[in-house]
Amino acid sequence: MVLFPEEFFNVLFESVMKKDIFDPRNEKFGKFNGNEIVYVSEALNSESRSGDPFTLKLEKAFKKKYGMKYAISQNSGTSTLHTCLAAAGVGAGDEVICPAQTVVMTATTILHQNAVPVFADLDPNTLNIDPKDIERKITPKTKAIYAVHMHGLPADMDPIMNIANKHNIIVIEDSAQCVLGFYKGRLAGTIGHMSSFSFENKKHLSAGEGGIVLTNDEKMGTIVRKTAFNGYKVLSAGQELRQLLPTDFQDPHYKRHDTLGYNYRMNEVTAAVALAQVERMDQLVERRQRVAKYFLEAIDGCDWITPQFVPEGYVNSYWTFATLYEGEEKIGLTWKEFYQKFKEIGGHGFYGGHSVVYEEPVIKDLTFLKSGYIPNSGPCSYSHEYNYENPMCPVAEKIQPQIMSFKANYRDMNEAKEQALILKKLINKLNFN
Repeated sequence: MVLFPEEFFNVLFESVMKKDIFDPRNEKFGKFNGNEIVYVSEALNSESRSGDPFTLKLEKAFKKKYGMKYAISQNSGTSTLHTCLAAAGVGAGDEVICPAQTVVMTATTILHQNAVPVFADLDPNTLNIDPKDIERKITPKTKAIYAVHMHGLPADMDPIMNIANKHNIIVIEDSAQCVLGFYKGRLAGTIGHMSSFSFENKKHLSAGEGGIVLTNDEKMGTIVRKTAFNGYKVLSAGQELRQLLPTDFQDPHYKRHDTLGYNYRMNEVTAAVALAQVERMDQLVERRQRVAKYFLEAIDGCDWITPQFVPEGYVNSYWTFATLYEGEEKIGLTWKEFYQKFKEIGGHGFYGGHSVVYEEPVIKDLTFLKSGYIPNSGPCSYSHEYNYENPMCPVAEKIQPQIMSFKANYRDMNEAKEQALILKKLINKLNFN
């Protein structure tokens, strides 16, 4: 006999409760031990339109937490970036400045708007985009800037906003890796014209997938929502389709769509999980920060592993604990050799930095031009503007192979402490060899 969903979730909920893992002080405080089960059960068993859908509840909770006017939920953090570009008016031949070292989706979303990614170099200490290089890359075609907050640390937003205001450019904060990060007393994600967050599985707030856009600009928010919701003309920054459903929809002569859009809507089950995560946002971020402290203690005094620099007035939310490795020059051990030694003595390993974006084959080999998606010849072609040759961003090219990112989302804090201790033991052993 198949168990009815409500019965199943009730049984599961009771079994979880008995384990006493809802207390954030518990060293095995789980990732999904809030109201996720309750809300998913409610979403699966809802048959009426009474009350707010979970997508709306999520949007209300998220914008309240950040003190913003509008929040628009979507099915991924890539979708949110794409719709922000549409709201910024980015189109064919326009230029968008983004960091040279980050996830490739910053560049590919630009390409999907038939626009040109322009790569700016990094600050070698914060590992974030360098505002000085942003200004050097500005041209009359520059329409937007992606300010990506890497590893949990906010980018240097004041000079970025000054540059943007000077040149009438839209700033999109990519906060996928930075939930509750602070920049000089302000929440990262509240400073630019729009901001994009991700609920992908490894992010601070995990719903399997999903994303959300924040903005205080009603016009931009409306374009974001329409672009994400198939271009329905009745939508606005503050209203999604399920809130509206006018009787006009039943009229065969009613025209529904006035915007070129995509089906990027978030589903109710994802929204239910994301809402429960938002309710525990502070606890989930605080635990990553605790993990980072363990690793900071482990590398203290080591002059060949340097943590991402956190300037005064910044708060790092530590999506990962990012470091730069200089062991090859200082102790004669390559990145891969150090990785292997760490694994051999019980370490979980760590992640290398994302490739410099223009060294990814899809960009380096101009694969997007060969696909025919962007014209490669003829009167509409601007393919000559995709000119990516090394060394374009020398700082990014130098430090990318040195990046070591240690996992910060441990659910078992004792395990996190053990991993930090293993790292410290390895460092001490190598220092005395």
